[in-house]
Amino acid sequence: MSEDTHTITRLLLEWRSGDKGAAARLMEVVYRELHRMASREMRRERGEHTLQTTALVHEVYLRLCGAERIQWKDRTHFFAVAAQQLRRVLVDHARRARSEKRGGGHIGGTLFDSDGAAWQFDERLLAVDEALSRLEALDSRAASVIELRFFGGLTETEAAEALDISVATLKRDWDFARTWLATQLA
Repeated sequence: MSEDTHTITRLLLEWRSGDKGAAARLMEVVYRELHRMASREMRRERGEHTLQTTALVHEVYLRLCGAERIQWKDRTHFFAVAAQQLRRVLVDHARRARSEKRGGGHIGGTLFDSDGAAWQFDERLLAVDEALSRLEALDSRAASVIELRFFGGLTETEAAEALDISVATLKRDWDFARTWLATQLA
């Protein structure tokens, strides 16, 4: 484990034990990574998106800090939950935008590019979210794999660790979920 991983895990355990200051110290350590995750997601959004990357990071972090009932385990668990919150913030923003008739959360870019096969898509974020919700009802672990890899940017190893499965199982779930989502979004 890297020093960064140990530091994050230690701060999460201190936070879980009731040290409110640990949350602030944690932010200093994870901010750059959260910003990287948010930046990657914002590049997938349409150009005229009204949500800024820094605002997205802050909203995700506020949601994480407000989640006191979470029994934080380690760095991987933290970033897995951060990926879920990132998706929720973007979907909430897209729903607000749609309800205000300013347009939906339009994404442009690649959905699956970690294995070199770039799948171009130009679907609404809400359609992706709805498809992920249907996938979750069908196979919750496969949906979690997509969420961790796509929204969270976790590596295969990190995502497998977060889900407590082998990398081989993760790869099978990834392949299934990609294929299933591609048919749903076609």
